[in-house]
Amino acid sequence: MADPAYFDDILYPPVEPYETGMLPVGDGNRIYWEQSGNPEGKPVVFLHGGPGGGTSSWNRRFFDPEKYRIILFDQRGCGQSTPHASAPDADLRFNTTWHLVADIELLRRNLGIAKWQVFGGSWGSTLALAYAETHPDAVTELVLRGIFTLRRHELEWFYEGGASAIFPDLWDDYVAQIPVLERSRMIEAYHRRLFDPDPAVHIPAGVAWTRWEASTVTLLPNEELVSEMTEDASATAFARIENHYFVHGGWFREGQLIADAPSIAHIPTVIVQGRYDMCTPIMTAWDLHRALPDAEFIVVPDASHASSEPGIAKALRAATDGFAD
Repeated sequence: MADPAYFDDILYPPVEPYETGMLPVGDGNRIYWEQSGNPEGKPVVFLHGGPGGGTSSWNRRFFDPEKYRIILFDQRGCGQSTPHASAPDADLRFNTTWHLVADIELLRRNLGIAKWQVFGGSWGSTLALAYAETHPDAVTELVLRGIFTLRRHELEWFYEGGASAIFPDLWDDYVAQIPVLERSRMIEAYHRRLFDPDPAVHIPAGVAWTRWEASTVTLLPNEELVSEMTEDASATAFARIENHYFVHGGWFREGQLIADAPSIAHIPTVIVQGRYDMCTPIMTAWDLHRALPDAEFIVVPDASHASSEPGIAKALRAATDGFAD
């Protein structure tokens, strides 16, 4: 997706990495990482959404490049990391929340960083909470957006029919891949198709799953975003990884991240949430806010879910600016 023109009024100018690499993290996986900004600046790690969404160059623009040492990486199986989850024989056994938490910590140590700010939205907020609750001494601040914790009712809202009340036309396209008798368990039905070895089965399923999400994450339709996300390989990887995580409930006990949030109450935190987020509704951000009452809680009144929406982008930049010094 080309950077929207309004980014120039809200975010920092584009920057290029001064260093990139591939980090072996075990189990045959190698994750792409990059650093940009000021090598002597405040370290921040950007955790992308999905899971399986990968990073984009514009993700660097939330941070003042003169003050921040900006670290982006692609999580296992997506983006420039290898092996890619779109491969017909993709094996996701070693792609779990706790593998990713370990990968983040390995990356921190390999880059020689004592502590860093953790910035994550959507699934990135899930991973940020899991990482901070596991390694609280490694986190200076948290900037979280579009809060998602994989509780059962969160998954049911978006993937099992709740959001169809708002988007019945788009929902019809999503369920069209699944026979009527299987539609009572959509995540499981999609799982069977996404992991079918036949590309004639898993590619259309991946595109349909991803189109449903891409079409509903912004307050107003964004056809460029939908087109980019539904390219066959990226859509298949995105859908497979998401579905794999959702079938397993993120490998969390039900409600774990919010129940354990008081253990990180000492970490300065900003929570940014779009009022009309249909993907990760505000109910979860509110529950996290109640568990972290000292966190700054920002509700953007004219936004949905995407960090590229103007109000959310502005709030996220303000949060990183507030922590920059």
